[in-house]
Amino acid sequence: MKGGDTDKQDITFPTKDGVFNMWVGAIILRDDKVLMVKNSRDPYYYSVGGRVKLQETLEEAVIRECFEETKVHVEVDRLVFIHENFFPLQRGPFGETQFHEISFFYLMKSNEVEVICESYTSDGIDERLEWLPISNLQDAFLFPEFFKSETRLLAS
Repeated sequence: MKGGDTDKQDITFPTKDGVFNMWVGAIILRDDKVLMVKNSRDPYYYSVGGRVKLQETLEEAVIRECFEETKVHVEVDRLVFIHENFFPLQRGPFGETQFHEISFFYLMKSNEVEVICESYTSDGIDERLEWLPISNLQDAFLFPEFFKSETRLLAS
């Protein structure tokens, strides 16, 4: 982050109609698998990533989030997807509300280092990392759902 200030506020803000969220996601591929996150509360997988902070570039954000979740320094290859999502949140700091989220997904350069997840959700739930076979993503419960088809294209 410019100036090294990691205490900047996330680009997430409430409005009278819901909450806006800016998010970055990392697509990390290895051996025909994609690295995904799972927590002990929710039944689905999701990508490595998190919220962008004010005065932080998207690339800085995805590199920071990757390190926070994997303890591995990774490099950005390129931006591959922009995803707009609308969803209700059942719990969290904003209560039950409608979210409008813009997500930027980056393909990260391959890294042979094993990853160890030492992260938690924003409300303290522990997370773990799992390598999911790209060939079996159609059967996985994961978000964003376009990973099921589009990740295969990136791996080929």
